[in-house]
Parts: sequence; structure tokens; C-alpha cells
Amino acid sequence: MLRALREELRRCTSFTFSVAFVSPRAIALLKQEFIEFEGVGRIITSDYLGFNSPQAFAELLNLKHLDIDVRLYEETAFHPKGYVFQRPEGVTAILGSSNLTENALVRNHEWNLRVSVKRDSDLSDQFSNLIDTELARSAPLTQDWIDSYAIDYRPPAARRRPPVNPPGPEPVFSNERISPNSMQVEALAAIEEVRAAGNTRALVVSATGTGKTILSALDVRAVDPARVLFIAHREQILDRAMREYQRVLDAPPEDFGKLAGATRQRDRRYVFATVQTLSQAHVLEEIDPNEFDYILIDEVHRAGAVSYAHVINHFRPRFLLGMTATPERTDGLNIFELFEYNVPYEIRLNSALELDMLAPFHYYGVTDFTFDDGVTTDDTSSLVRLVAPERVDHILRAIDMYGHAGVAPRGLIFCSRKDEARELAYELNRRTYRGQRLRTVALTGEDSIEYRERTVEQLEAGEVDYILSVDIFNEGVDIPSINQVVMLRQTQSSIVFVQQLGRGLRKAPGKDYLVVIDFIGNYTNNYLIPIALFGDESLNKESLRKNLIAAEESGVLAGLSSVRFDRIAQQRVLRSLAEAKLDNLHSLKRAIESTRNRVGRLPALADFLRFESADPIVVATKLGNYPRLLEKLFHEKTGLSAYETAVLTVASKEWLTAKRPHELLLLRKLLSGDLSSVDIESVLLGSGVVPSAVEVTSAIRALTLEFNTATERSNYGVDAPATTSAHGGLALSDQFVRSYAESPPFRRAIDDLIATGLSAIENRYRFDLQFTPGRQYSRKDSSRLLGWATNMYSTIYGYRVDRNTSTCAIFVTLHKSGQVSASTAYEDELLDPRTLLWYTRSRRTLASQEVRAIVDNDVALHVFAKKNDAEGADFYYLGQATSHSAEQTTMLGDNGNELPVVRMHLQFDDPIDVALFDYFHPNLTG
Repeated sequence: MLRALREELRRCTSFTFSVAFVSPRAIALLKQEFIEFEGVGRIITSDYLGFNSPQAFAELLNLKHLDIDVRLYEETAFHPKGYVFQRPEGVTAILGSSNLTENALVRNHEWNLRVSVKRDSDLSDQFSNLIDTELARSAPLTQDWIDSYAIDYRPPAARRRPPVNPPGPEPVFSNERISPNSMQVEALAAIEEVRAAGNTRALVVSATGTGKTILSALDVRAVDPARVLFIAHREQILDRAMREYQRVLDAPPEDFGKLAGATRQRDRRYVFATVQTLSQAHVLEEIDPNEFDYILIDEVHRAGAVSYAHVINHFRPRFLLGMTATPERTDGLNIFELFEYNVPYEIRLNSALELDMLAPFHYYGVTDFTFDDGVTTDDTSSLVRLVAPERVDHILRAIDMYGHAGVAPRGLIFCSRKDEARELAYELNRRTYRGQRLRTVALTGEDSIEYRERTVEQLEAGEVDYILSVDIFNEGVDIPSINQVVMLRQTQSSIVFVQQLGRGLRKAPGKDYLVVIDFIGNYTNNYLIPIALFGDESLNKESLRKNLIAAEESGVLAGLSSVRFDRIAQQRVLRSLAEAKLDNLHSLKRAIESTRNRVGRLPALADFLRFESADPIVVATKLGNYPRLLEKLFHEKTGLSAYETAVLTVASKEWLTAKRPHELLLLRKLLSGDLSSVDIESVLLGSGVVPSAVEVTSAIRALTLEFNTATERSNYGVDAPATTSAHGGLALSDQFVRSYAESPPFRRAIDDLIATGLSAIENRYRFDLQFTPGRQYSRKDSSRLLGWATNMYSTIYGYRVDRNTSTCAIFVTLHKSGQVSASTAYEDELLDPRTLLWYTRSRRTLASQEVRAIVDNDVALHVFAKKNDAEGADFYYLGQATSHSAEQTTMLGDNGNELPVVRMHLQFDDPIDVALFDYFHPNLTG
């Protein structure tokens, strides 16, 4: 339903929503469409049953800034669920069961009917009459009405069910034993398995806000050790941990003590210590290394500090548990090694959101300010520009549009440098926000811990609206009430981005969701934004673009969170992604090192899939094959002969990248012996592949390198690894068989490549189709997957008809660069999700042989497209199509002369995804 509303809002000239129930989160999901809408918009609702909260009405009232008229139906029992959209050619209405709530839009099972009619139709008149009647019986929503409504408002659930406990702080002790939730049960069992196996150390990786401390307390309760030491880097964390441990353990207060600052309560059963105090030589020397049975370290990714090293090396507990949200480090320290690679439980951000452990977030990527001279904030902007009054006003306007309207802001603003934070706080404090003077404070590492903590308390109490900083709030600070995170700096690290986002994801009373406003300038690192938002470390541009498109298509991420960009910001991110060299050697080395830290050795290709790290296909093909890359980056001898290296390059660049399983399935079976023609088909059928005769032949020719051009075969410098028999059978060459039997490095590399490739292909591509819609393919891919006898990539020239297979591959670049010649500047255009306006090559007529095959639909048309040449050599597969309405026309040639060309409509058998259409369509995403 959300996607349908977004689609209609982007295409209509006016709309009317007539809905009984509205939620703030639903408005947040549609906020970008409301902001970009330029027509006449109306929303009619009411206070029926008291469902709509004062916050929902405040969000609706704030839409008036966008010229959207919001009205209250004044009669009783208002319960419609209708959405009407006007266009010049007609009216579309969506009617059914969905209110304007986040659950109705994306989660609930709902029934809705979308109907489109002409403007002068009877049904169109009925819609108009119904809307006119409702407007006549409604009044404009006002702030006075909301204030009055809020005085006596109680949520429907509160009226039905009185609270079990009176309001007030949660008691430390309770007669009711705290029980672990399902996630904690799973984690506790996994930790116990590590202990049962004789291990004395373990690392729990858990996203900020998911209850690491409670989990550790539950494990302490299960183990029941004689003495416990809990270590953290700040006393504020200790105080919170002590309270939570008291709740879980239900032990008397005298069992708990602190070792921090001047407090020396080391004799207690449960000791909570700051690392700063504990690491002092005179303190540490007084403590017996065996004094504590169970030691826990919070934020253990800090363990690279000398103070932590002294403490960890001093003690010999029966069990050491580390906890962190971000174990990855950039200083070379391997946290996983510190805990002997025992990671019994790991829950990252997306999983935590999916399990409703965190507050959902709505991320808005908005364009940073552009000055009168056309310059936008970038990596080199001066302080004068960063705090210019017009930029400050722009920031405040965006916060007003995207921020919460119904609740007071409690926000963190991350700046690029300290002087910007200070000057910006000064400028903001001179301005008003929704009728109130703004109250902001800039904090840096130069401020005392006491001052920082006092400012945080003021923010929590509502005495400060925003805290501005650079990086002191990246981690280790617990401010559950944060409802806004504003990013005014370029994303230089996906880890830091997630840390800063995580500051606002803790759940808190009265907090429905977090708003994230990211001001996107002309930064070279904008491509890191989708990497951080989607947790995509693949270094694969197709994967990142696919995630962006999928977010647009579904409307939401895990746990009802959402990601939206305004059009210019989206262009900047996509341009940065297109220009970035994601698979540079530095990035690949970092990815390999990160995965090595997880497994304690140089990783196999399969490890990259297992830990969702770099795309193993990117890794394996960068320098021809993976062992060669390891040799280059880590001076790791491959142990391979020249022949084995060459064959592994063939396997990596030809079969691992085949985008179908056929070659790898046959190769795996060939390792056990020769295959007859019957064997070949049974191998494929037994793996869920139903191959045509053309596909079987194609796979065989790929393994024997007959598919490849003479130049490709020459460049590989090796004879074909496989050969065919007179009866259509298949066998590996004697040299391949001998190397596989006698060379362990070669055998490991081949086995790893086959297993990894089959897993990757299964996850990415459909076995029942030649091409998977929405995935990217090269001209060479199309030649192979269509079963063409040889690789025709260099002669396709936009399209090519293959008579042997009765197929035609069509490649379209939708947005031509200004450097293409006039005779190739075809005006191809996606008209709608089912139709492509397409031109043949110039100097072609309806009588041309290749054109006749297409026009008469004598060949199967497979259409591939990309937005522009900056996206690289690969194209998105749009689907199979048929030709319609072909006509002879002309286009200008290089010398201004008219050239014959054929224009036609290509109708897709199945419509392309709306989000992919929007990605391509120039009216939407440039």
C-alpha cells in the first residue's frame, strides 16, 4: 500500500485522503512525497474513537507548511479509508481497509482496490461529490483545537486497560523474576556452549540498545560465580549497569560495589570498575589475578588501549566475556583474536530492528545548501560557508520539515569540526523554532566529563534542544530520549555512521521513532552512505544500487524503518557511487583483514559469504584469481604452478562469474570422473536446473573455452581445462586432473571456488529463468546465457539477432552523454513500466533483414538497460519483450543529414519493478 501511495503522489496533480485513523509514523513514511508534491493536497480525518493522538494531529498540522490542507470532519462516526488522486487524464482512487497508519501501509494484511476512470465519468463525479460533502462538513485543523484535544486525551488502550503499576521510576527490586526474552535465551545457550567446550573467553556482538548489559547479567545469574568484575570506561555506564544487575540478580545492595574515582568497594561480590581506576598500578597490584571468577568488559572494542591491555593481562578469571556493538577496528588490533575467535552470539543493526529491539528510524538524505554562486558544501568548504546565515536557515527549514512536529526535539547534531559546532550553536541560539527560542550547546573533547554529563542531563530533561559535537558521542553514551540525529558532515566511515545513528535507536517512553536528517553536499565519500545504511560491505556496486532500489520499492527496511533521499541528494549519492573505485586494493585488503580477524587465518572465498563481507566474486576476479591477490597484498606464496594459476584464472573469470550454476555443477562432478552426454543432463537436473539443449551445449562450450574469442583464449595462455568426446561427453584435461590430485593448494582453491560460486549464484539468480529481472548483465553474459556459439560482446552494437537460437539481445543506455555521435544519439525512453520506446541502429529500414526479425517477433527479444555510461559496462535486465507499432522515421547524422531509422514500442511480457522504473526515469531521478 505504501508503494502504491508513493507512486500515485509522484504522478498526480492533486489528491484527497479521507481516512479515519492517522499515525505519525505513516506521515514520516510519506514525508518526502509530501515535500516534493507541487499540486493541491487535502487530508480529511477526525477524532473518531480517540485513535488519532495529539502528536498525529501535530504532524498533520505541520503539513500546512507544504500547502497541504488538513481538515477535521465534524460529524460522528467518521470511518472512511479512501485515497483519491487527480491527473489531467482522469482520476485514480484506492479504496479498502487501509488507514493512514504504518501498520496498514506496510505490515498488515489489508484489502484495497485501485480503480482509474476518466475525468468525465460517472464514477469520477461520485468521487468529487463525496469529497465535496466531506469538505462541507469539516473545518480546518488548528493549533488551538489540538491543544484542547490534548488536555483530555488518553490513548484508546489506556482507556480500556488501567495500568498495572502506578507511574513512577521502575523499582530496583521486584517479586517477579526477570526472565530472558527469546533472543536472550538463544544467546545464553550459545554462551554456555562455548563454556561447555572448555573455552574461557567469548565475545558477544550486539547492536547498541539491544540489552547487552541485561544479557550479561542473565548469564552471571546462570553461572552464579563467587566474584564478578564488570569493567567499563565511564562511571555513568557503571551506575546504569549496577542498577540493571540488581534487577536481574535480585541481590541485596551490600553485594554491589564500585571501584571508580575515590570509591574503593573492592570487597563486594559484584564489583563495577572503571578501567581508568582499575589500571592504576597501585590498584591493580593489590588485586589477586584469581580474585574474580567472571569478568565482563563493556565496549570491549576499546581494548586496544594500554589501560585495557594491562587489566586483561593481569587477571585469570574462569570466564571472560567481552561485549561490543562494533568489534571492527582500524588500528590493527584484532578483538576476535583477543577472545580466541569465540563469538557465540551476534546481532547487528538490521536484525535488531527486525526483532523490534530498537526504535525504528526514518532517514532523510537532503540536499545541503547551494550558495548564489552555485557552490554547495563539499570537502573543502570554509568555516564562513559552513555557518553562513543562509545555510543555517536552510538547516533549520529542513529540521522543521522532516523533524517531529508533535514532540519537543531532543537531538544530536554531528558537525565536521569543532569550530563549526561552536559557531553553529551560536547561530542556532539566535533563532526561533516553532515559536520557541532554540537552546543548543556545542560539546567537544576539550569540555570536562562533568560538563558533558550535565549537558546530557539537560537534554534529557528538555532544557536543551540539541547538542552539537564532532565525535564525542559516537559511542559509550546512553541518551534513550534522543529523537533526532542530524548529520552535517560527510560520511568518512560506515562504522562511524552506524555509531552515530545508533545514538538515537534506544527505545524510550513516548518515543515512536528516530528521525535522521543527513545533509548531503558534493562529498566524494557519499557512496559510503548506502554502505552504512544497508550494512553492505560487498564492494559491489550492483549490490549497493540494488539495495537503494529495493528500499524505494518496498518503502521500508527492517522494523518499519525507511530510507529516503530528495532527488538532488539521490543524484549525488549515485554519482559518487558511480565514480568510486570500490574494489581498489586498499579496500580489498581491509576487507580481507577484517574477515581474517573473524576466522584467525587468511579467509577462503566462502568466508566472505559466511560473514557477509566483500563479494567473493569481486575478490576472486580483481587480479585474475584469489591466491594471486593474496600474494600481492600479503606476500603469501600461492604454491601454484604457472599452469594451475592460469587455470584458476579461467575458473574465476569464466565460471565463477557465469551467473548460472551450470558450469560449476558440471565442474564439480567432473572432479570425480568423465561425464557422458546423459550424465551431463542428469547432473543439472539433479541440482534443480531444467536445461534446454541449447543451455547444455552452451555450458559445455564454456568449459572447453570454445565459447571464448581467440583473443581471450590467447590471453589465458593455457589449453582448455575440459574437452569433449565424439559422443558429446565431457572430461577434464589430464593436466587438470593431475594438478587437482597432487597439488593441495590448487585443490583447495578449486573446491572453494565451486562451493562459493554455487552459493552466491543460488542467492542471487533464479534457476528457472535465463536472466533474473533487475540483476545486471554484460554483453558477454548475454551471449553466454542466450546460448550463442561464441562471445559476441564486441559486435553487439546496441543489439544483435542470433538466428541459431532465435534470440535478440537489446542493450539501451537511456541517458546518453553529450559526447556520443549524432548518428548514435537514439532517443530511447522508458514510457511506463511495460513500454520502452526504442530505435534500431541508424541506416536501417523496415526492410532490413535484422529489423524484420524484430518487427515480426520472429526472435525472442531480451532487453537490458542502464541509466548512463557512468554505471559501467553492465546493464539491468528488464525482461523479455515483443515489438509493436514499428514505423520508419529519420534522425540527424553526424553531418546534419537525415538518416533512416526504425522506431517501435517494445512491450514487456511482465512490467518492470516500479522502483527500477523510477530509478531510470529522468523525471524522477535525473
